[in-house]
Amino acid sequence: MRNPVGGHVPVAGGLASVGLTYAREMGAEAVQVFVANPRGWATPVGNPAQDELFRSQCAEESIPAYVHAPYLINFGSHTEATVEKSVESLRHSLRRSRRIGALGVVVHTGSATGGRPREAAYAQVREFMLPLLDELTHDDDPFLLLESTAGQGSSLCSRAEEFGPYFDALDHHPKLGICLDTCHIFAAGHDLAEPGGTKLTLDLLVDTVGEGRLKLVHANDSKEGVGAHKDRHANVGQGHIGREAFAELFTHPAMAGVPLIIETPGGKEGHAADVALLKELRGPE
Repeated sequence: MRNPVGGHVPVAGGLASVGLTYAREMGAEAVQVFVANPRGWATPVGNPAQDELFRSQCAEESIPAYVHAPYLINFGSHTEATVEKSVESLRHSLRRSRRIGALGVVVHTGSATGGRPREAAYAQVREFMLPLLDELTHDDDPFLLLESTAGQGSSLCSRAEEFGPYFDALDHHPKLGICLDTCHIFAAGHDLAEPGGTKLTLDLLVDTVGEGRLKLVHANDSKEGVGAHKDRHANVGQGHIGREAFAELFTHPAMAGVPLIIETPGGKEGHAADVALLKELRGPE
């Protein structure tokens, strides 16, 4: 089954008019967008005409779309206001995602702040995130896709096996999935660059959460070495992960039909080159 390859696209000025134009120019077969300021708490209503145009054009061109929720969201925070704003922000991304026809909302898994034990943070994840999942009752509601971090500080989820307690906290909800960021998982200590390393990591992921939970891949190389706990993206094949690991991604059963989104440096020219390289590594139909 083919893996659509695409990228995160800018949308300031128009979700469809700017975002999808950029996507076409970089040769994208899948797109990811923000529907709010990624570094703020604002919950804008969006432009209904652009929303409908984006939805219809993605459907017409068979382009799977995804929303990335704001970076500030952290359900493990010891600050009550942060948790309350996280609920509001994630609910906004989920609802806007449905409106524009996106298949999933990517959210970072956060950290246990204020020196609190991880168990307390997971209890908060359950208390405040599970009700949002339970609101996803429509056939066209998106999946909530957990994205692990590079392992900085008191991260709740950075290694593949750490998705286990997160899924347990959320009762393995049917609308729960994973967005695997290759740079993050490499930075957390999974050596994708060694022969067979990508297969081992994906095998562990499936063993941890079961089959069918991997819904999206952020295909980013890493400027830092394995286990560095630093989130520094490089262009595909130009970092410490290397092109062989990305080629190996396409061969794993868990990757059947899973889209790949790049979040790499270099502007439109660099993005087009990364998309072209991933298509080459994917091989013929």
